[in-house]
Amino acid sequence: MMAVTSSCKEGNNIAMDNGKYVRYTPEQVEALERLYYECPKPSSMRRQQLIREYPILSNIEPKQIKVWFQNRRCREKQRKEASRLQAVNRKLTAMNKLLMEENDRLQKQVSQLVCEKSYFRQQSQQQAGLATTDTSCDSVVTSGHQHHLTPQHPPRDASPAGLLSIADETLTEFLSKATGTAVEWVQMPGMKPGPDSIGIVAISHGCTGVAARACGLVGLDPTRVAEILKDRPSWFRDCRAVDVINVLSTGNGGTIELLYMQLYAPTTLAPARDFWLLRYTSVLEDGSLVVCERSLNNTQNGPNMPPAANFVRAEMLPSGYLIRPCEGGGSIIHVVDHMDLEPWSVPEVLRPLYESSTLLAQKTTMAALRHLRQISQEISQPNVTGWGRRPAALRALSQKLSKGFNEAVNGFTDEGWSMLESDGADDITLLVNSSPGKMMGINLSYSNGFPSVGTAVLCAKASMLLQNVPPAILLRFLREHRLEWADSGIDAYSAAAIKAGPCSLPMSRGGSFGGQVILPLAHTIEHEEFMEVIKLENMGHYRDDMIMPGDIFLLQLCSGVDENAVGSCAELIFAPIDASFSDDALIIPSGFRIIPLDSGTDASSPSRTLDLASTLEVGTAGNQTTGDRSGRCGNSKSVMTIAFQFVYEIHLQENIAAMARQYVRSIIASVQRVALALSPSNFGSHAGFQSPPGSPEAQTLARWICQSYRCFLRMELLKHEGTESILKSLWHHTDAILCCSMKAPPVFMFGNQAGLDMLETTLVALQNVSLEKIFDENGRKALFAEFPQVMQQGFMCLQGGICLSSMRRAVSYERAVAWKVVNDEENAHCICFMFINWSFV
Repeated sequence: MMAVTSSCKEGNNIAMDNGKYVRYTPEQVEALERLYYECPKPSSMRRQQLIREYPILSNIEPKQIKVWFQNRRCREKQRKEASRLQAVNRKLTAMNKLLMEENDRLQKQVSQLVCEKSYFRQQSQQQAGLATTDTSCDSVVTSGHQHHLTPQHPPRDASPAGLLSIADETLTEFLSKATGTAVEWVQMPGMKPGPDSIGIVAISHGCTGVAARACGLVGLDPTRVAEILKDRPSWFRDCRAVDVINVLSTGNGGTIELLYMQLYAPTTLAPARDFWLLRYTSVLEDGSLVVCERSLNNTQNGPNMPPAANFVRAEMLPSGYLIRPCEGGGSIIHVVDHMDLEPWSVPEVLRPLYESSTLLAQKTTMAALRHLRQISQEISQPNVTGWGRRPAALRALSQKLSKGFNEAVNGFTDEGWSMLESDGADDITLLVNSSPGKMMGINLSYSNGFPSVGTAVLCAKASMLLQNVPPAILLRFLREHRLEWADSGIDAYSAAAIKAGPCSLPMSRGGSFGGQVILPLAHTIEHEEFMEVIKLENMGHYRDDMIMPGDIFLLQLCSGVDENAVGSCAELIFAPIDASFSDDALIIPSGFRIIPLDSGTDASSPSRTLDLASTLEVGTAGNQTTGDRSGRCGNSKSVMTIAFQFVYEIHLQENIAAMARQYVRSIIASVQRVALALSPSNFGSHAGFQSPPGSPEAQTLARWICQSYRCFLRMELLKHEGTESILKSLWHHTDAILCCSMKAPPVFMFGNQAGLDMLETTLVALQNVSLEKIFDENGRKALFAEFPQVMQQGFMCLQGGICLSSMRRAVSYERAVAWKVVNDEENAHCICFMFINWSFV
């Protein structure tokens, strides 16, 4: 017999009883490597089968193959861990460098404020000794920003030399904001820098307009970073278009571009914004790449910049990107956004949208860093996900959904939209669009032999103010309880208008909510946005002459469900999917957008910060702890924008308009009813609302899980088990932890971050995943054979094997532990599983 060893040393030798070694031939190693990538943990029967199928392995005993696979898995684990630690070390080094630079900048700012304070004290003492009533010297002093009070500069020269002078001035001002004290930056509320955070995020205090600044590390080279950021419409969802009017090369190797940019209005109650910009790209002496921008106005012999209809001309103050190469690869990037969005042009109640640096940071500055991190991950992990689609294709679909919704909200005439006459009430606005570009060739198109019936699009839109309703909670309710506000007949009509044949999609398990099944498709790195397919089951015929399948499918985009994200807007956008669900499929989106109006969340005081470390940072499926809801929701306001689009035949316009108007009014009534139920005075009273993971129920379950593990296995599950951090520690545990019910059939009821990642599902969809469905045949046999041990001795151990995610992908795990979770009355509450060292095959 051979002595089994757990050695993980490199090499192809196997130790024998007599001290000798058996050396594998290169051909045998090559064959075993191929088999390893097919199945890294073969069963005993599979190992014997391999010997029979591969003659080259015939002289090797099954136990030798078992030891080889053990050593190979061990080496792979060590390699991955070493690579991970190297990446973490590089990130920590870069983050430490950023923090040291930020500390130096803050020390300079403190010194500057001390000097100014001393100067002002001397001035006040001198003025106190003067008995005078002359008020001519009264002034408003803003620290470090007196230049904003000076009159506008005389017309500038727009010749190449004049533009280069403007570019150099823009570069100097931008760098002083990015790394200096030109703007008084304060920490973004709710953002705490750390190795796992997006970076260091700050907002302005006491400067003209709104400004935000972020510093972070991304795994892309500086040239690629600059290329991505320059393509603003690809990552900034509010950007409608950026047109390059002219390009000039400078003597120092830089580039000056004259740009015209348009931004969508976020709501129907305000006009859109546009900018004329000068963009300067150059390389500094230290090798850093800089892209800086500012509004170009008041220039002699410059480009013609007439005002555009439906747009308000806004101003961008010196802003941009400082991109420095990072040792070991990647880039350290500083992002600065500084704008004057002309808040005077919107109703007073909406002005916080245009005066909030926090909202600017969420929608623009942090969006840039998140997009870079997303692309970096896609490059480092180029896996096909989401029903065979690559991440870039899914990202393009989400951008198409967002752009289509923004177009509906804004209704620009140059896109073919025209307004219908009102019915006498001004609450609903109706627009129609019959331009060929809008329909994207849908006329006379066929799907599975049946002609599509739409020839035009009608949009019904409205905005409403909400009081004391958390946007994230309201949006989550709208997502999970569609039957509370949607009409199944309208859904059936909308789906029939773009497709007539059945929609064939690869099905996976998902959450089921009141007549709809949510099928996870993709999500971003930090789970701030996720895309899914909604299956509406057993939808009947809307009309006798309209051929409809029994089920309807919607592509849905959901974002802003993090209740701890200060100043972020929440969106739920969806569109019927045609029969092919192709990447270039027709997308006619509808949905909701909720934007907080709380100007008080901005840094009115530099001392106002919120520490996320004190709350549960749950990042999946929009289920995060609410923290102190009473403090966060009291006297809060938000604006909700609703836009629904309907494809129709042009001769049915009058009927469709009446239907759309009435439908949107019914949705508004439903939202008002739900908002009333979700207000702080009635919070949690709604029968259909489920408590989020940060609720007391989840805290209690986490405590029971840890106590039961300690009781039955005689060891601690968590290293540090503080009273308030049990749920957070459990959520971030490296191994997959999943709780399932004890009813038949057992289904999962809770999972931590690793558990949800392993099953490729969301927390709200987890409840529809059955325990027996995730195991393969061998795993089910072992589970059923040893399951009685859980009830008898309180725990059981399972050998490694293969299980399946909700997307039907194979997942290998080294071993698994299951234990009985008992409540405070010593009654069995559920069964908890922990899958150790899992990975996708």
